[in-house]
Amino acid sequence: MASNEAPKKIVLAYSGGLDTSVILPWLKERYPGVKLVAFAAELGQGSELKGVEEKAYKSGADEVVVMDLRKEFAEQYCWPMLRAHAIYEQDYLLGTSIARPLIAAKQVEVARQTGADAVGHGATGKGNDQVRFELTYMALAPDLKIIAPWKDTSFELRDRESAIEYADKHGIPIPVSKKKIYSQDRNLWHISHEGAEIEHPDAEPNWEACLTMTVPPEKAPDQSEIVEVGFERGNPVSVNGKAMAGHDLLAALNEIGGKHGVGVTVLAENRLVGMKSRGVYETPGGTILYEAHKALEQICVERDTAHFKQQLVLRYAELVYYGQWFHPLREAMQAFIDHTNATVTGTAKVKLFKGRAMQVGAKSPHTLYDPQLASFSMEGYDVTAARGFIDLFGLPMKVAQQAKRW
Repeated sequence: MASNEAPKKIVLAYSGGLDTSVILPWLKERYPGVKLVAFAAELGQGSELKGVEEKAYKSGADEVVVMDLRKEFAEQYCWPMLRAHAIYEQDYLLGTSIARPLIAAKQVEVARQTGADAVGHGATGKGNDQVRFELTYMALAPDLKIIAPWKDTSFELRDRESAIEYADKHGIPIPVSKKKIYSQDRNLWHISHEGAEIEHPDAEPNWEACLTMTVPPEKAPDQSEIVEVGFERGNPVSVNGKAMAGHDLLAALNEIGGKHGVGVTVLAENRLVGMKSRGVYETPGGTILYEAHKALEQICVERDTAHFKQQLVLRYAELVYYGQWFHPLREAMQAFIDHTNATVTGTAKVKLFKGRAMQVGAKSPHTLYDPQLASFSMEGYDVTAARGFIDLFGLPMKVAQQAKRW
């Protein structure tokens, strides 16, 4: 990976946004004669990739590769994370975190296909994404050079304002201005917003300016809606009885959830590199899926297994957030998680209303819920067994209390 030689051909993770747009011409200046492959991943950004190929060529790319990864993203990345029920710091459903390893893995593929000797990204030296990209490169292709302009001491663009000026100077169209300067990342799972007033923890975000996938709860319909999600082995397979591929299912739930203002959170999180940052996250479809999946796990997974999984998943979420998707520990955890989800099959109903998603029912052929046992009726239940159980279960506490008197 480490080499003092200038790269001959770089595959750059290219989004068409501000950071990667200015990097293409800068790389040409930094490494005279270098060939640039702009790699763009279609992960459900909506119209953001419109004209991205033409824009990349105009910005200095010698080759452009665009891959539609929506189905793979949903089914091979989002669904395993959903089966884990991974949440970082209680609120973040890991939308950006889970996308970066896929993009980086495909960059490596393109590098092999095009004969490139380097891969690069536009993540800054302050953020988490630099780690997520580079750990994936290291795990999958340690021989490739890593080009990270924002950490290059000769990179003169030190903030978004100077990057905007650089883009204007080079005639590069960008979707931001000095007046509207949110940094946004969108895919099928979510959209994140950072910058401007969001950076101030005492300020309420400007909902009208930043919300994209959802409406503010105040503008959501006055009537609730119930959506039914079908699962097989922990994977969502249908919405309201209609079977769908993963990316289509997620898009459908985003539309339904967004209409009801579901899945918006404001989080001041602890970045891997050490500082706290604040962001607004919209995850309407993912929020519905987490609630539906939780409902089925509650009736399908045995108590001790469920409780241990909850402890394990705190670490799993950290691994995803830290960009360690290809870490052996995450893969080992996934095997356990997938085993626990082997019986998570059935349907769950989620009620949506004014920003809230609440599970209201679930059924499964593998349910462990016995209405007779759960009822107030004592028929068929030996109540005398509880006496000895409580005596033994509470014995350590009883002895400890008695010891205090001596």
